[in-house]
Amino acid sequence: MPAKSQAQQKAAGAALAAKRGEIPKSKLKGASKGMADSMSEKQLDEMASTKRKGKPQHVSKSKH
Repeated sequence: MPAKSQAQQKAAGAALAAKRGEIPKSKLKGASKGMADSMSEKQLDEMASTKRKGKPQHVSKSKH
């Protein structure tokens, strides 16, 4: 699944680096910490490789 915002793409990149052992998991904060635990390396790679051009910085939470 592609990232919906630049912030989500960056968090996925950090989680992917931790999952691959490039950075310690203890360095993760916020969303990237949860992503590292709940998503597979393939899912993180797909989300982290999303192009940032045209993506909003953050996506606001909508009420349904």
